[in-house]
Amino acid sequence: MASDNDDVNEQLIECYRQRLRDRIVVDRVLEYIHFIEAETKEQIRQKLMTDGNIQATDHLISAVIKKPHEPGWFRAFVDALSHAGCQSAADYMQANAPEPEVEAENDISVKLIQLLSPSLVDMKTEVVCLECFSQGLITKDDDEIIKAATKNQGNKIGARELLRCIVRGRPGWFSEFLEILRKTEHKHLYELTGGPDSDKKGSEVKDEPMESEASAASECCDSQQLMVISYSEEPQGEADLYGAASPEPSQLPEKSKPPQPDSVAAAGSPEKTEIVLRDYQKDVASPALEGKNIIICLPTGSGKTRVAVYITKKHLDHRRAEGHSGKVVILVNKVPLVEQHYSAEFLPFLKSTYKVERVSGDCQLKISFTEIVKKNDVIICTAQILENFLERSNKGEDEGVKLSDLTLIVIDECHHTQKGEVYNHIMMRYLTQKHKNRRLQKEQKEPMPIPQILGLTASPGVGGATKMEKAEDHILRICANLDAYRIMTRELGAYQREPRKIINTVEDRKEDPFGDVIKNIMNSIHTHAELSPTSDLGSQNYEQWVVQKERIAATEGNQKVRVCSEHLRQYSEGLNLSNTIRMRDAFSFLNKYHEEEMKNKTSPDEEHDIKITDTERFLFNLFKENKEELQRLAAKPEYENDSLSKLRCKILHEFSSRDAARGIIFTKTRRSAIALSQWIQENPKFADIGVKASYVIGGGDQSVVKPMTNAEQRDVLNKFRHGEINVLIATTVAEEGLDIPACNFVVRYGLVTNEIAMIQAQGRGRAEDSSYTLVDVKNSGVAEKECVNEYRIGMMNKAITKIRALDQAVYDKRIFEFQFQAIMEEKVRMTKKKQKHMQDEKGEVKFSCRGCNKHVCTGDDIQIIEAMHRVNVSLEFSQLFIQRENPTLQERLLDYETNYHIACKDCGQRWGSMMLYRGIDCPCLHVKHFVVTFNGNKISKCTKWSELKIKFPVFDYAEQASRVTESFDDEDDE
Repeated sequence: MASDNDDVNEQLIECYRQRLRDRIVVDRVLEYIHFIEAETKEQIRQKLMTDGNIQATDHLISAVIKKPHEPGWFRAFVDALSHAGCQSAADYMQANAPEPEVEAENDISVKLIQLLSPSLVDMKTEVVCLECFSQGLITKDDDEIIKAATKNQGNKIGARELLRCIVRGRPGWFSEFLEILRKTEHKHLYELTGGPDSDKKGSEVKDEPMESEASAASECCDSQQLMVISYSEEPQGEADLYGAASPEPSQLPEKSKPPQPDSVAAAGSPEKTEIVLRDYQKDVASPALEGKNIIICLPTGSGKTRVAVYITKKHLDHRRAEGHSGKVVILVNKVPLVEQHYSAEFLPFLKSTYKVERVSGDCQLKISFTEIVKKNDVIICTAQILENFLERSNKGEDEGVKLSDLTLIVIDECHHTQKGEVYNHIMMRYLTQKHKNRRLQKEQKEPMPIPQILGLTASPGVGGATKMEKAEDHILRICANLDAYRIMTRELGAYQREPRKIINTVEDRKEDPFGDVIKNIMNSIHTHAELSPTSDLGSQNYEQWVVQKERIAATEGNQKVRVCSEHLRQYSEGLNLSNTIRMRDAFSFLNKYHEEEMKNKTSPDEEHDIKITDTERFLFNLFKENKEELQRLAAKPEYENDSLSKLRCKILHEFSSRDAARGIIFTKTRRSAIALSQWIQENPKFADIGVKASYVIGGGDQSVVKPMTNAEQRDVLNKFRHGEINVLIATTVAEEGLDIPACNFVVRYGLVTNEIAMIQAQGRGRAEDSSYTLVDVKNSGVAEKECVNEYRIGMMNKAITKIRALDQAVYDKRIFEFQFQAIMEEKVRMTKKKQKHMQDEKGEVKFSCRGCNKHVCTGDDIQIIEAMHRVNVSLEFSQLFIQRENPTLQERLLDYETNYHIACKDCGQRWGSMMLYRGIDCPCLHVKHFVVTFNGNKISKCTKWSELKIKFPVFDYAEQASRVTESFDDEDDE
C-alpha cells in the first residue's frame, strides 16, 4: 500500500531504483504521467534517443521524486506503471515485491536467457510471440513491437525484442516460457534452457529453480563466451536484455490500428502520446493552425517534422469536430524518408487516433494507391507517386487521385518546388485549379475544394543570385509556387547549436611522381589525338572540357577523339583520387578500368571477333608500359597527399579526446566514399581507438560504381543510429532530410556544393561542442566555394527578413504576379510539348553504336515497360549484340530481373542490360551508350531518356509472348 508520507515513498523508490531501471519502459510510462512538466518529458525522451532506456529511466525517476510534490504524485506514478504494462515495477511500489529467494531465482533465469540468447534467437518468433501474448507474458504493445521488428528487420531481431519483453515480467515467467517452447515444438531450445525431457507434460514444470537451470547459470559462462562471439555479426544486445527495452523507431508497428476507445479509456488517457512543442515551434505553426498555407523555415535538427505532425493532428481533429473527414498527404523526395517519417514521427503520435500508411517504390503493397488514400487518414509517400495518380485522374485512365480528395499536403524539403521538379508539377495543378476557382466564384459557381499547403525547409537558398533583389525574387517564387501566406522562421534561442567551424588548408606535395606519370600518359594521349587542353590536368574545368570533347566526337563519328577523350576522363579521375585518397586506390581504379575495357574487347564465344582499332591498341599499350611504375610509386607512403593526413589527424583527435565520438564525412564521389571507408577499416590506429566506419552512397545507376539499394542504405543508417557504426562516409545522399543522429563532428572532404547543402551538412553536427570541418583537396576549390556559400547564406537570411517585413498587401501582389507568370509559362510549355509529340510521331529517331557508329535500331523498334525501361522488341536486334554476365546487376524486382549486360558484337561497346520480364528476354537500352539522330540531325547531349522527348508505346506483352511461343514451336519442328 502507498504511504501518505512523501519521504517514505521517495525512499521506497530510491531503494528499488535498480529494479525499476530494469523493468520500466520509459516511453510508455511517460504517456501516463501528468505531473511532470512537458519540458522535462521532452528532455527524458531526448535522453532515451541518445543514451538508451536505462539512462532515461534514471532521469525519469529523478523527475518523479523531485520536490515539491503534487498531491497524489506517488499513486499517479504507480498507476502509470500499471497502465504502461510495467506491472513487475508496479509490484515493487505496492509492497508486493517478491521474496529474496524468488528474486534470486528470477535473476538466475534472466542471466540464463542472456547467456543462451544467441541460440534462442533462432526460435520461430511469430509463433512463440503469439503464445506469449495469449498467456499474458507480454502486453499488446510488446506484441506489436515484436511483430514489427520481425517483419522489418528479420526473425532474429524480433526474437531479441521478445526476450527483452519476457525478462521484464513478474517472477514465474521462466517456467511459462519453457512450456511455450515445448508447446511450439522447439525441443532443442527447450532442453537447452534446462527443461525436462520433451515427453513430459507441461504441468510438471514448476516455478521452483531447476537443478539444470542453476548449473547452466554457473557452468555455462565460459562456454557461452564462444557462442556470443560466433554471433558477433548480429547487433549486440545480449549483455543486458533490460538495457535495450525501449523500442527504436524502426521497431514500431507496421500498420496503424483503428482507434480503440474502450482500451484508451481504460488506460485513463485520451491519447497515447502527447505532442510537445517548444515556444519557437508553436510560433511558426500558428498560421497553419488557422488553415493558412505557410512555409516553415527552421534549421536542420530543430524539429520541423514534429511541428508538421502537430499541425496534421490539429487539422484532422478540427475536421472531425466539424463533422468532416480529413485527408493528409506528406510528400518526400527520397524513398528512405518515407519509412523515416512513418516510423519515427507520424505513426507513433497519430496511431491511437488516425490511420497512417506509407507508400513508396520500395513498398510492395497489394492494393492501389487510390485505395490507400481512401482507407487512411494520413499517407506518407514519394511525390512522384502522387503526381502519377493525379495525372491518371486528369487523363481519365482510371479513378486516380484528385486534389479535391485531399485536405492538407505537407511538402518536405520544399525548396525543391522549382521548375522541372516533381513538387512543382503538383503545385502547378494546385495553382491552375485555384485560378479556375476565382473564375468560378465570379460566375457564382461552386469552386472545387483544394487542400491546405504546408512546406518544410531548412534553407530556400538564393538560386545562384549575386544581388539581393534576385535573392528575394528566388525566395518569393518558391513562396508563390507553394501559395504560401507567409514564410515562417524564428530564432531558436537556447536550443540553437552552432558547430565550431574549422578550415584545414592543405599543402601541395613537394614531390608527386605518381601524378607526374599519369600526366605524362595524358600528354601522350593529347598528342595522339591532336588535342590541346586549356586548363590544368585533373581540374574540374579540364574534366568538363574532356566530357565536351567526347560528346562532340561521338556526335561527329570521330572514334579516335571519342575513345581518347574517354580514357583521358578516367586518368583525370585517377589524378583526383590520388589527391583525395591513397595512390593505391587511384592505381586500383585505373587498373580495373583497363581490365574491364580489355574484357569488353574479348568475345565471350569464338563465333566472331570484336574489332580493336589502332587507337584502342595504342591506349592499352600506353597503360601497360606504365603500369609497373605506377604500382611501385603507389606503394610509397612518403608521396601521399596532405589532405589524407589532415583527415587522419581530425578523426584521431575526435576519438581520443571524447568518451564516445560520432561523425559524418561528406565526399564528392561514390568511389572516394568507398575508398575512404576501406582506408579507415584497414588502419590499425583507428581500430585501436574504436573507430567503426562504413559508407552510404546513392541508388541511381548513372555511375559505373555499383549503386546502393534502399535496403542497404537503411541498414547502414540504422547501424549508425544504434552506434554499431560511428563514422559514416557519405556522398550528398545523406546531406538532406535523412534523420541522422547528433554528431560530434562533420567533415566536408574536398566537397562543397551550394548554400543549401552547406546548411544541411552543418545541421548534422547537433551534439554539444560539435565541429564542422572543411578539408581542402587539390583542385577542389573548397575554401573559395565555402566563402561564396557563407555570403549567399547571409544574403538569404537578409532576403527572408525583408520578405517577412513586407506589408501583406504588397506581399500578396508580388506572389500573385509570380503565380500568374508560372501558370502562363506552364500553358506555353504544355502547348509546345503537345506540338513536339506530334512532330516526334512524324519524324524518325535513329540509334547508332557510340563505339563504332553502326546503325542499331530506330524508335519504331522501342517500347516502354513500367513507364521507365526502354526495350528493343525487334527480332533482328538479337543478332547485333553479345551478352556478358554482370554480378553487379542481379536486380530482382516484382516482375523482372537483370543478370546480364549487352554489348555491341563488333566493338564491345555496352548498350544496356538484358531484362527478364515475366518470362520474356527484353534487351533494355541505356541511351547514353548511343548516338541519337532525330530527323537527320544528331542530338549532341542525350545521356538520359528524359532528354529525348519521344513518346514510345507501352510494351505489348501479349504480342511479344506470342512471338516467343512461335519461336519455341519452330525449334520443336526442327
